[in-house]
Amino acid sequence: MAKFSLFAVITVLGLSCWPLAGQAAADEVASLRAELQSMRADYAARVQALEARISQLESASSTAAAAATAADAAPVAAAPPPAPAARGASASAFNPAISMILAGNYASLSEDPATYRIAGFIPPPSGTGPGARSFNLGESELTVAANVDPYFYANVTASLHADDTVSVEEAYFKTLALSHGFTLKGGRFLSAVGYLNEIHSHAWDFVDQPLVYQVMFDGQFAQDGAQLRWVAPTDYFLEFGAETGNGGHFPGTHRNLNGLNGNALFAHLGGDVGDSTSWRLGLSGLDERTSDRSYEDFDQSGALIDNAFTGKSRTWVFDGTLKWAPHGDPTQHQLKLQGEFLHRTEDGQLAFDTFNTNLAGGYRSTQSGWYLQGVYEFMPRWRAGLRYDSLDSGTPEIGLVTAGLLPRSAFPALAAASPERTTLMLDWSLSEFSRFRAQFAWDQARAQQRDQQLLLQYIFAIGAHGAHKF
Repeated sequence: MAKFSLFAVITVLGLSCWPLAGQAAADEVASLRAELQSMRADYAARVQALEARISQLESASSTAAAAATAADAAPVAAAPPPAPAARGASASAFNPAISMILAGNYASLSEDPATYRIAGFIPPPSGTGPGARSFNLGESELTVAANVDPYFYANVTASLHADDTVSVEEAYFKTLALSHGFTLKGGRFLSAVGYLNEIHSHAWDFVDQPLVYQVMFDGQFAQDGAQLRWVAPTDYFLEFGAETGNGGHFPGTHRNLNGLNGNALFAHLGGDVGDSTSWRLGLSGLDERTSDRSYEDFDQSGALIDNAFTGKSRTWVFDGTLKWAPHGDPTQHQLKLQGEFLHRTEDGQLAFDTFNTNLAGGYRSTQSGWYLQGVYEFMPRWRAGLRYDSLDSGTPEIGLVTAGLLPRSAFPALAAASPERTTLMLDWSLSEFSRFRAQFAWDQARAQQRDQQLLLQYIFAIGAHGAHKF
């Protein structure tokens, strides 16, 4: 009887608490539903904000359409890209974005680099060649960049050279809010002439520039002026652009004139073939004026003299790039084929031995050069490359020689030549911020000499660093 009474009491208490438990469960469900609804609303707001930001950047950047042609990188002219230092962070989070590139190398050269000169071409002011023997600092870069406001982006890149000098490589502003695919850039910038010219040295696939870039652009051609680009609203990447500046960079010289002394036009066309292959073609023209562009040479007796060219220099560049990666994913395997052909004509006056006899006569030359290179990522973070360079100096028309005032041997630097070079490369990237490279070249750029060059290079990136061009 006692057991039955205890059971009855428990049953009555359970039945009396059942509505309370049911009410508590209902309240918890309602709370969870309210929290879920709040999360959904917050997520929707975030998505809308991101979509608005993406639309703003796409309309601000004149080359956003070029992203369709890139398998592994964004176009050069795109709006400032996100920094890889922190996933999900943007360059503006650094306010401004600051980056440093540290580079250096070890060089073992069979010929004395002090006597290096590419045969048949007027040497550029900074010279050519593989650099000094043994351990060297490379070109390091310090970059500060940020969006100034919703309308402009600014970038300053200082180059730290191995000889303890510092130069301003780039210092420009770029518009973010021009409509209809236009972008305006002003200041000092690497010209869009050709393909490789715009790429900074730490992003090259080889330690050094092709020979044709060394003799025709003194490594890289920069403008102090303005550039206007336009990307057409087409399925293919179609870009046109124009530049003008003071023409102070080789092959031009800075003249004391108010006019536009260096002008360039360029056009780029690109697209995709399936989901694994992308391509880009380019055609560029550069027109420069030069006054007293001096260079050292030896006269017929072997004495060191200074000559100078004054006149017009016109260069045409045709470039092509093809990239392949399985289904557009370059992290495992990737093949990149790249080549450029440059053709230059110069017409004007050539002065002989400017500090003594200072004889002057007409001068006209037609010179060309090209390179072709391929780089293959055969396993993750490992790449191998092959490059071939070839130049044709032609035989220039020298008025002093034609008139019989001087023998052609008085201009040994301009003797006809066909320099060439073959280069092998192997590099290993532990991450996207560090790279080690070994390069060996059979260099026949000098007259009747073959230089065997072994270069070992390291590259480290510190801080915010944007994507590279296609």
